[in-house]
Amino acid sequence: MTVKNTIPPTARLIEVFSAIQGEGLNVGTRQIFIRFALCDLRCHFCDSAHTWNAPATCKIEQTPGLRDFEIYSNPVPLPMLLSWVERQNLPCLHDTISLTGGEPLLHTPFLLEFLPEVRSVTGLPVYLETGGHRPEQLDTILPYLDSVGMDFKLPSTSGENRWREHAEFLQLCWKSQVEVFVKIIVSQTTDPTELEHSAQLVASVSPSIPVFLQPVTPLDDPIAFNQPPVLAPSPSQVLNWQSLMKRFVKQVRVVPQTHKMLNQL
Repeated sequence: MTVKNTIPPTARLIEVFSAIQGEGLNVGTRQIFIRFALCDLRCHFCDSAHTWNAPATCKIEQTPGLRDFEIYSNPVPLPMLLSWVERQNLPCLHDTISLTGGEPLLHTPFLLEFLPEVRSVTGLPVYLETGGHRPEQLDTILPYLDSVGMDFKLPSTSGENRWREHAEFLQLCWKSQVEVFVKIIVSQTTDPTELEHSAQLVASVSPSIPVFLQPVTPLDDPIAFNQPPVLAPSPSQVLNWQSLMKRFVKQVRVVPQTHKMLNQL
């Protein structure tokens, strides 16, 4: 008789904390943020380049919203993360659990075990914030998600080109009937033809899917991240782009990164 070896699931985290969501459909709501380490993209505008690699430690907020962080070692076992989320989940305070990063879908084996438990324990909806380029991983955890905010990575703005993956990803979300919306970072260098292509891609799935144009918030020190400077678009650019995209999709909203204005990082 052979004994099966089971390895407890773990995840590499950056931080767990409570804050106000600053982007997309959930803007202004209170969320428990679980920020995962690692990302396989290298977007020029990224304001979370510290998540690209996995650190040896992570920060865990002890009291929701107070930023009284304690330091723990990575990787983190599932029961430990579950206990941290339970501690954050004060009655009537939070609207959602936010999975962010980095790219959370790089931790799909962990999420497959973690998500059913955290939903059962907290009763909170689960929101995935993702680069929208890993449809195979998404497909495995869709039953445990309530909403998805996916990025469209425009080549002229991000340096990434993921059109095929974005199309498949969005189609999966729509077919599963999970709430989904699209975020698009725009800068001075954004190519309008890419925005038109984005709008047509969304409309091919459903013209009712909301699209959020998000003017880039430039990096404080792009040189430190070996990135070229990225400048925010002008008001006239944004107005023209919104008009262009509304020829194809019903909802095109312009919303800056409000969490930065509120210092809810």
